[in-house]
Order: sequence, then structure tokens, then C-alpha cells
Amino acid sequence: MKNNKPFAGLAYIEVITAGVLWGCMGLFVRNLNTLGLATMGIVAIRCIITCFLVFLYLVVFKRSLLKIRIKDIWCFLGTGFCSILFFNFCYFKSMTLTSLSIAAILLYTSPAFIMVMSLFLFKEKFNRYKIIALIMTFAGCILVSGVMNSVISGEGLTITPKALLLGLGAGFGYALYSIFSRFAIERGYESLTITFYTFLFASVGSLLFTDLPKLTNVFTGSVKGFLLCTGIAVFGTLIPYITYTAGLKGMDNGRASVVVSIEPAVATVVSFVVYKENPGVWGMIGILLVLGAVIIVNMSAAIGKPVSNGNRS
Repeated sequence: MKNNKPFAGLAYIEVITAGVLWGCMGLFVRNLNTLGLATMGIVAIRCIITCFLVFLYLVVFKRSLLKIRIKDIWCFLGTGFCSILFFNFCYFKSMTLTSLSIAAILLYTSPAFIMVMSLFLFKEKFNRYKIIALIMTFAGCILVSGVMNSVISGEGLTITPKALLLGLGAGFGYALYSIFSRFAIERGYESLTITFYTFLFASVGSLLFTDLPKLTNVFTGSVKGFLLCTGIAVFGTLIPYITYTAGLKGMDNGRASVVVSIEPAVATVVSFVVYKENPGVWGMIGILLVLGAVIIVNMSAAIGKPVSNGNRS
């Protein structure tokens, strides 16, 4: 077992570090939003800086990984346009419309989407773990939406339909990364190659929908803007990606995907402490149900290959 290697403890620390940093990303998103940068602008700055940094690394250390075959470009268009661009937009936008905890937990519906899509695309069979996880995910989404508060006390929903759809859209887009990257991996591409071209195409796509003068003004107009823009790329993408990938050397993907699910827990703490956003009792139960579903999905490792959340980007 990978997790029995000498540095298994370090692997846990590395994966937890990734989860904590991703859980804090809402701080960058909301602060950039207050500076006047629209959601797609935030997506653009994150993708462009990350793409540039990965490109520099590959040029200096692993130039051979920049080579791809023209016939395989569709894989990277899928990870870039269909997944990262769509997922980031939905996720960042949902952070501005609902609490950070709810936005994060809706993102974690991605394993449910992966299971359903893998059933049709890769003929991966359902088992009792996956069925239970789907039911728990569905129930969890209902609870975080505030339906129980509405039924019991007559209060309105804690999340608008738009925010709910955006949150689920983030989960779906995140799931697409695992699907398209799996196609790329089967064609022999390494993780860094997939990462670079994913962010390259995502950068190009984001620029088509971004107010470039505004983005430039925020990035260069103040020290705060510069630090926030670089921070969301370095601390929200590059460092957690590196630590998560390093952690996978000391544990299997299934266990790593469970450990990194500390992310919504961190987002809940940040949401409550910084923004005084309280998910309520039913909301917390919903969050626990979705997190429990992630854990149960990976119990399928006992009877077959676990569902992988893919590399988070």
C-alpha cells in the first residue's frame, strides 16, 4: 500500500495543505470582486498567471513535456474550455451569491457527476457504495439549499436558484476535468502537460469574455490588487497543486480525495469567522452528508477501482 511508505505522514500534511489553501480561496475571490474585478476577470488572472508559471518551469526543466499531437488537442480543449473555464466561473460566481461553505460543498458534488458520466463513457459499473453516495449527495444539496428551514419554520431558502445552479455547475465542470484528463492520460500525456495546456486554453477562453482594461488596472493599479491577483494563482492554484500532487506519491488517489475534502470544512470556518455566514443546523447536516458521500465513494476501492476526483485545478 502506498500509504505505508516511510513518508506517508508527510503525504497527509501535503494533501491537507492543498485542501486548506483551496478552502481559503474565497478570500481572494471576494476581495478581488470588491476591487471591481468581475468573475471572468478573476478566472482570467488565475489562469494566465498559472499558465505562465507552469510554462516557465517546463521550458527550463522539462521542455519535452510541451509536445502534444494535433489530433489530441480536443482533450485539452475539454479540460481547458469545458472544465476549468466553466468550473472556475461557476465556482467564483457562486462565492459572491451565497456563503463560501455552501459554494464549496456544492463543488464537492463532482464525484456524483463523475460516477454518472463514467457509467456511460467508461462503462464503470455502479455498486452499493456509489448508489448510497448519490443519495447522500442529493439529500445534502437539498439541505444546504434551506428547504428544511422553509418547511419547518416558513423561512425562505438560504440559497437562490441561481446560486444553486452555479454551485452545481461548478461541480459538473470540475467533474469534466477528470473525464477529459483521463482521455489525455490514456493517450500517454503526463500531469504537467495536461495542466499547462488546460490553463493555456482556459486563459485564451477567459480573455474572450474579460474586460482587459479593467483587469490590467486591478493588476497594476495598486499593491493590494497585485498581491491578490498573484495570490490567487500562487496560493490558490500553484502551491496546492504541487503539494497535492506530491502527496499522491505517498497515498492512493482515493484516500487523498477524502483527506483533501477538508476544503469545504475550511471554507465553512472562513465563511463563519470572516463573513459571519452561518449555514445553520440543517445546512451543516447537508455539508456532512456530501462529505460523507465523498468518503463512501472511495470505499468502493474495497471491491474495485475507486472513483478519482482527478487533479484539482
